[in-house]
Parts: sequence; C-alpha cells; structure tokens
Amino acid sequence: MGFSNFLGNEAVVQQLRRSILSGRLPQAMILAGPSGAGKYTLAVMLAQAANCTDPSELEARQPGELPDFCGVCPNCVRIGAAAPLRARFDEAVSAREELREVDKKETRILIQTHPDVLVVPPDPPQLLIKLGQVRRVIHEMYRFPSEAKRAFYIFTSTRFMKEAANSLLKVLEEPPEFATIVLLAENPGELLPTIRSRTSLFTLGALPLEALEGILAAQRAEWKPSQRSLVARLAEGAIGRALAFPLERYLASRQDALVLVRGAIAGPDYSVLFRMTETYRSGAEGQEKMVDLNRALMSLLEDLMLLLAGAPQLVRNIDLTAELAKLAAAVDLQWVERTAGGVVQLESGLRRNLLRSLALDAFANEFVR
Repeated sequence: MGFSNFLGNEAVVQQLRRSILSGRLPQAMILAGPSGAGKYTLAVMLAQAANCTDPSELEARQPGELPDFCGVCPNCVRIGAAAPLRARFDEAVSAREELREVDKKETRILIQTHPDVLVVPPDPPQLLIKLGQVRRVIHEMYRFPSEAKRAFYIFTSTRFMKEAANSLLKVLEEPPEFATIVLLAENPGELLPTIRSRTSLFTLGALPLEALEGILAAQRAEWKPSQRSLVARLAEGAIGRALAFPLERYLASRQDALVLVRGAIAGPDYSVLFRMTETYRSGAEGQEKMVDLNRALMSLLEDLMLLLAGAPQLVRNIDLTAELAKLAAAVDLQWVERTAGGVVQLESGLRRNLLRSLALDAFANEFVR
C-alpha cells in the first residue's frame, strides 16, 4: 500500500507529500487533469497519508523521507473505503430513493466513510454541486476533527450551481487550519475566478504514450500488443481511463460506427445498415449502446480530420490506419465537420426519445457524399 501504487505524475505527488511533511498542506487546492488521470485517487491517498496512525510507518521513516500511508490502520481503511467512487455514489443514490418523497427533496448525495472525510459528488439528476451540499460542508468544516488529524472535503466536480459556488467562496476566505478542501477539475476555468484565486493549483498531466503502454503491458497482459497500443492512444494519457477501458465494447461500437461512416461516404448497404441499426432498441441497454456508438463515431471522425490535416502520427485508431486513409481520400474537412455536427444533433435528438434505429438510418442517409 501507499503512494507507490499511484502511477505517473511523480513530481506533483512528491510536492504534495512534502507539503504534508512540513505541515503546510494547502487549506484549499485544485487537482486538475483529464478524466482518468487519477485526481480522485490521489485526493483519497492524501487524506490517508495526512491521517495514517500506523506507528510503524512513522518509525520506519528516515529523516526527511516523504510521508506515506499504511492502508491498514483504522483511518486508512475507512478513508480508503470511499475510493470506489462509482460504487459509493450508487449506494448513496439508492439510499435516497428509499426515503419518503418529502425527504428525498431535502436530501443531498454525499459520501462519508470516515467522520472527518466528506466526498461531495454532483447531485443527480442535474449532476450539479448544490447549495445543500456546500452548506453541509460548511456545517462540518468548523468542527474540529473527531478521529483524524486533518479533515478533508473533496468535491469531485467543478459544476456548481451559482448559489453553491458563492457559498463555497465564503468559506474559502477563512478556512480552518485543520481542514483541507480539494476541488477536482478537468477544466479549472469552469470555476469562478475568485475561487481559483483562493486555491493552490496542482495539475496531473497526461502520461507519455510509451509509459502508458508499459503499464498496460504489466497490468493487462491478456491484451495483445496491438490492443494495448490502441487503448494507450484512445486513453489520451489518462492511466485510470486506460486501465478501465472497455475494449470489447469499444470494438463492437466502432464496428457499427464504421458501417455508418462507410455508408455515408460510399452510399449505404441497406441490408447491412438495417441489421445493425435494428439492434439499437429502447431501454437502458439501448441507451448505453448509443452512448458508446456516438463516442466511437467521434473517434473515427477525429482520426479522419487528423489525416486530412496531415497529422497521421496522431491517429488513435491505429489498427484501422489503412482503411481510414482510404476513407479520408474520399472526403474533405468540410464533410467531416458537417458529419461531426450531425453526431451532436443525433445525441440531442435521442435525448428527446427519438426512435434510435430510425434516427441512425436517417443519419447514414443524410451525410452520403
């Protein structure tokens, strides 16, 4: 256990560990980086390291050695229980659904596996950080930690309702010395400038392609080298995204996306097209398939744009390089841009409950060259 399990961004991790060692961990910080870069994982690890109570970890540390955490003391275990964010979020949502209707409206989604570490995810269905969540943080923040040395309040999104952002701004002006607020951001620019000015920014960068492929070779040995190369490029340097990449699902969706792109360029083979689109039915499963298809479509269109722009080295679907080159030779940038706009319109239409199979049939015909 410990920071050795955090892959990449060693300089940022060491800087934060030095802050813990010196007792100068910022009272408010932004951990920025792409989705899957490890922002939430690092935030939980920092909370564990700042509150680890294992005496052997402290005694074994040499003078000047950076602090770590044991992962087995009561504080580490309970804080670490919040690490599977999706599972804890689903549990919180399910618990709210079991409440009476009158109570649901007043209950906000929060995750708390340790009394002094509070995780604040965006509240459904709007998936925004709401005023009630920030008020809960403010209520707890000025209470001295009961079992930890330092309390942590981790906001997993920068999408705040206006009132919630203004309320958070007030507490950032005078945060207590024994607490740290962590804001996780893919784009710090979404936060109010006044919030950014009161926080310390730490950015997790994308891992180099070679490093990501090396990690995948060690941890996804069941994948072929070509598959690992493909995933490393599609993950865009985000280690978490790479390790959790749904390869089989993506390949299936990409095959369907190719049917649409080929048909739009050369004219659809309706027997093949209808067999494919008929599988996109209503219901949750069809919705998930549709989301995957749209992502695969945009990935192929972006690669076509890169080829047309003279940047073949940046193509992500490298196992399709030859076919993508043939497709790119038959189109221009204006067609790619127009078709990408069609994908956005397709997503919008499906949110209005259009019949998926008919919407896909119409899409394939609308952009025929």
